[in-house]
Amino acid sequence: MFVALLRGINLGKRRRVAMADLRSLLTEAGYGGVTTHLQSGNVVLATDERATGRVERSIEEALQGGLGMEIDVMVRTARKLAAITASNPFIDRGADPTTLYVSFLKSRPAAATKRALAGLDFGRDGFELRDAELYLCYRDGLGRSKMSGALDRTLDVPGTVRKWSVVTRLAELAADA
Repeated sequence: MFVALLRGINLGKRRRVAMADLRSLLTEAGYGGVTTHLQSGNVVLATDERATGRVERSIEEALQGGLGMEIDVMVRTARKLAAITASNPFIDRGADPTTLYVSFLKSRPAAATKRALAGLDFGRDGFELRDAELYLCYRDGLGRSKMSGALDRTLDVPGTVRKWSVVTRLAELAADA
């Protein structure tokens, strides 16, 4: 079982993708048990393929062919998503879960990017990079923080951010599928 996270769709009036169309498109592409969560491009699906990179490319190609849109897709296995939810460093530090997010990166950042990230400080807001996930904590709210913009400018790989409640729900959906 896999979870696919589409980047940058359904933000305002831009890049609109109906979840029913997305489910149909991915089912036609050969995926099974296709389920979407919310309207922001969260998909749980099954395939015999085992390599997440191949699943990412296959979904991106299906989106390009079926919708005419280039959309970055980040894929995690159900097992990986369970590990991500079990190891949020901010939960261990007592952070309010409503202030937490995860940025799912397309790949691990380069060593130079990791060094640049290590030098960033955002006061009460914080982040921690683990593998290809960036755990985020916005103690005073996402809208007031300068952290997201600075991280976006520093990172050398695309990513997509999800609220902690969405991450944990996707992990549940993938485990139950």
